[in-house]
Amino acid sequence: MDEISRKKLRLVLSSGFFSLLSAPHFLAVAEELSPQAFPTVKTITPIQHLVIIYDENVSFDHYFGTYPQALNPPGSPRFTARSSNITINGLRVVPVPTNPDPEADPKPFRLDRSDAVTSDQAHAYGAEQKAFNEGRMNHFSRSLGNPSPQASGPLGSSAAVMGYYDGNTVTALWFYAQQYSMNDAAFTDTFGPSTPGALEVVAGQTNGLERDPQNKSDISVTLPDGQGGWTLIGDTDPIGDVCSHSALKVRMKGPHVGDLLDQQQITWGSFMGGFDLTRTNPNGSTGCQRSTRSPVSGKTIRDYVPHHSWFQYYASSANPTHARPVSLNTIGQGILEDGNTPEPAHHQYDLEDFFSAVETGHFPAVSYLKAPASQNGHAGYSNPLDEQHFLVRIMNFLQRRKEWANTAVIITYDDSDGWYDHAMNPTTHASYDPQADHLNGPGRCGTTPPPLGIEGKPVNGRCGPGPRIPFLLLSPWARANAIDHTPISQASIVRFIEDNWLQGKRLGRGSFDAEAGNIENLFDFQRKSPLPPLFLDPESGLPVPSPEATP
Repeated sequence: MDEISRKKLRLVLSSGFFSLLSAPHFLAVAEELSPQAFPTVKTITPIQHLVIIYDENVSFDHYFGTYPQALNPPGSPRFTARSSNITINGLRVVPVPTNPDPEADPKPFRLDRSDAVTSDQAHAYGAEQKAFNEGRMNHFSRSLGNPSPQASGPLGSSAAVMGYYDGNTVTALWFYAQQYSMNDAAFTDTFGPSTPGALEVVAGQTNGLERDPQNKSDISVTLPDGQGGWTLIGDTDPIGDVCSHSALKVRMKGPHVGDLLDQQQITWGSFMGGFDLTRTNPNGSTGCQRSTRSPVSGKTIRDYVPHHSWFQYYASSANPTHARPVSLNTIGQGILEDGNTPEPAHHQYDLEDFFSAVETGHFPAVSYLKAPASQNGHAGYSNPLDEQHFLVRIMNFLQRRKEWANTAVIITYDDSDGWYDHAMNPTTHASYDPQADHLNGPGRCGTTPPPLGIEGKPVNGRCGPGPRIPFLLLSPWARANAIDHTPISQASIVRFIEDNWLQGKRLGRGSFDAEAGNIENLFDFQRKSPLPPLFLDPESGLPVPSPEATP
């Protein structure tokens, strides 16, 4: 970079109008600067690009309980299994009790494509433990069920939580699972809702937080860890984010996987729907109020959800003003070419920046993707049909890129939303808070010692594994039409990043990364030829010929 460009860069970074520039104008100015070359990165597998699509609030049985057998009623997209030899831990293996608990759940029931819009179910840390009922898995309706006020039948009662979809509604996901590979033993690292799940997938740790003293404390969100600190067990916004609005705001003190990637100068990024506050949506909304109307539910939903914004909780990556990157050339990089100036976006970008970066040859090694809220699958304000549009858009785009040859995409979820799932993994991380824990009776969740927190001492509030969630691996290097039964968790994603790019270096400080299950069985790196791409229609989820390359 020449001295004129350096002066121009310093002027742009120091100017008070930085955040006021529109994205296209700002990037056009910054593109005049010399691009920083991406460093050559060695990996232990052929995977050079990992994309984590982290959607919202779905249990495994809710989407895949009857896989690969769909009902296929007239008028619905049809799914026919390629093989009848697929063995999956699904709803058909659930035994019918001979002497059921009088307060036990009703039987699971199928939700039709016309039932795509449902209520959000309860999914708090303690309530989920009560639903598990000491491993009997039969108190979901009494502990978590939330009826839809406008619905009749099961959806209008607490039995709604027992509903599940099949390949006639979550059609794209079933076709992806059949083309590539899926794990049927993936669990959340802890019980609880979205924010703990957002932290687990980047840090494997929910202990060690700072609370904004000016905000209201809430025992259902932050739990005393028994060592003088706090563990996060509920949803709350990050401190400092200009879009944060919750009564309690927090910041996490421990490290995350992006810190390790930065140490090795490996590119990475968080790409979230609605993050760019300078954009204006087609409906005229902008700033923190950017919103999208769902064609399925008719609701208009804000795009950006602060308590889903994983890297906003850490000082090393916080971008409180949602500052824009200097240019497309710098997306994925923590510092600029001079080696001293931080890239102002701090690895945090808008979802649309992902498409722009990949199209211009700046595809980060690791990319975390979050849909605009109306398309993230979260019941109550999203749904599986809107979610399908998002998933298919991403996959159709990536599979047409030359980089697809060495790319892997993980589709998984931050929590279960409380939706019924019959499977429980043995509790390996216990917690003994007298108010919050209930799995094995009042004040008890598990029987093992509590896991270590960030200060190296046993802490409460990290009981798990929690509910089972979907976990798909899509790649030319995936095992074809395969189901893996290896127990894994959200922190398994952190472990794969560490193994593939960082020579197995771990976060430490109590992170679950070191003990998380390995996802290697989802891959087949010995295959003689890569799996062909699978292009789908975003409306029906059915296979189509290769679509246009536009995202």
